[in-house]
Amino acid sequence: MWPTLLALRSLGDSGSIDEINTKVAEVMGLTESQLQVLHQDGPQTKIGYRMHWSRSYLRMGGAIENVSRGVWAVTEAGRTMSEAEVQAIKPMVRAMYGSGKKKKSEPIDSDPEEVDPEPDEIADLPIDPNDKSARTFTSTDPEEWQDALLETLLEMAPSAFERLCQRVLRESGFTKVEVTGRSGDGGIDGIGVLRMSLLSFQVFFQCKRYRGSVGAGSIRDFRGAMVGRTDKGLFITTGTFTTDAVREASRDGAPVLDLIDGEELCSLLKNLNLGLKTEMVEAVTVNRDWYQTI
Repeated sequence: MWPTLLALRSLGDSGSIDEINTKVAEVMGLTESQLQVLHQDGPQTKIGYRMHWSRSYLRMGGAIENVSRGVWAVTEAGRTMSEAEVQAIKPMVRAMYGSGKKKKSEPIDSDPEEVDPEPDEIADLPIDPNDKSARTFTSTDPEEWQDALLETLLEMAPSAFERLCQRVLRESGFTKVEVTGRSGDGGIDGIGVLRMSLLSFQVFFQCKRYRGSVGAGSIRDFRGAMVGRTDKGLFITTGTFTTDAVREASRDGAPVLDLIDGEELCSLLKNLNLGLKTEMVEAVTVNRDWYQTI
């Protein structure tokens, strides 16, 4: 369990099952022959079986959560857990099951199942939009909630914003998403692999917290850092892109870069339920003319 939590932390606090398993093998120094040992008669490996249990125990101990199918993330409590606290989870969970506190439909002695994704739940009490101390904001006006969200993103630490972008890409279908963030690397913040049907593409991405507009110069610098390494790039910003930047991103004779501005980033976060909750409001219209025709 401890190597699993360490692996997730090193992956930016979230990761797919394959990414987690690969990182755990690296953390523990497991050999190829160890990784190939089958659990009983297979087809699952012994390491895969134990990894499955580790995720389940960590989830029940509140250290990690299954944010979408196949993607796990470290919780706020899990970010500060010590090795001793993690090792205490297993006896605590077994004691809870033994005392009958858990439902019989969740047996602890049978193989664990991956849980279905559950929407993030956040408080949605109406608040004053100008109240900066409030921790939630609720509005039916797209401009209002997007402004509040963008302001929140701008308040994040740069490393936290990079982890958020990493999470967005993972939950959008990317695998092997790594944040590099090396200085002097032309603004490349990370690398991911996007699989489409039978083909996979390596994609470099840059994530820029910005209040203004990203210009053509930033696009050229980003593309220049990609030359000879990949021809797929994704530029994510909380701001906007100038007309010249949009034109430069799709310039003839150069690799096309995909651009995600602040408005599109807000839509992505809403669709993925990352820190936002959407409620459907029922609207009833009374047709008075219809009643006059009865």
